[in-house]
Amino acid sequence: MKDIFLLDMDATLLDFPAAEARNFSETLAWLGIGKEEGMYARFHAINDGLWQLLERGGITREALKIERFSRLFAEFGVAADPKAASDFYFSNFAEICIPYAGAREFLARLAARGRNYIVTNGGTAIQRRHIALAGFAPYLTDVFISEELGADKPSYAYARKVAAEIPGFLPARAVYLGDSLTSDMVCAERMGVEFILFSAAPPADYAGACASDFGEALALIDGM
Repeated sequence: MKDIFLLDMDATLLDFPAAEARNFSETLAWLGIGKEEGMYARFHAINDGLWQLLERGGITREALKIERFSRLFAEFGVAADPKAASDFYFSNFAEICIPYAGAREFLARLAARGRNYIVTNGGTAIQRRHIALAGFAPYLTDVFISEELGADKPSYAYARKVAAEIPGFLPARAVYLGDSLTSDMVCAERMGVEFILFSAAPPADYAGACASDFGEALALIDGM
């Protein structure tokens, strides 16, 4: 039976795509920039690529925050300060929290079975604020934010630190739920725990456990 639940937050418990789109629009408005067609799609692609680069150790977190806007503004010929954009975007994001429907109830049901641990690469200020706004805190045993641990998910260092911080950790007792195959699945593998992909549209070549909603996730966990 599983009683240690490792849970990613963005795009797993929180609607990160919706929050990102809203924050991007509000950032451009603050800068006085009109949003061009395709601009958000490019920002999302650039941002996603840089986060994957971070996961591989190819860029620092601080450089990533500015680089995504530098590349975007260069592509669209925008005369704006990437650092100013980054600073506003980061601080504004802390106040934009959009939990998926049923996320808090899902955490409550898991908490009745065992212990919930957040495992996230998100920034400390944003993630701590989002946990408070979403009302998740009462159902969490601990939160492991890469910025606080000094190692980025899914590095071996991050995986080792998380395992070491969980009292009585045994891989056989744990299950990891997350939306990313490059971050969450790899982290689960490095911790030696079973993984459930949280996605309504998994890649065609993915053959592992997959849940499109919290009900399916609970059913899979109960069957492990």
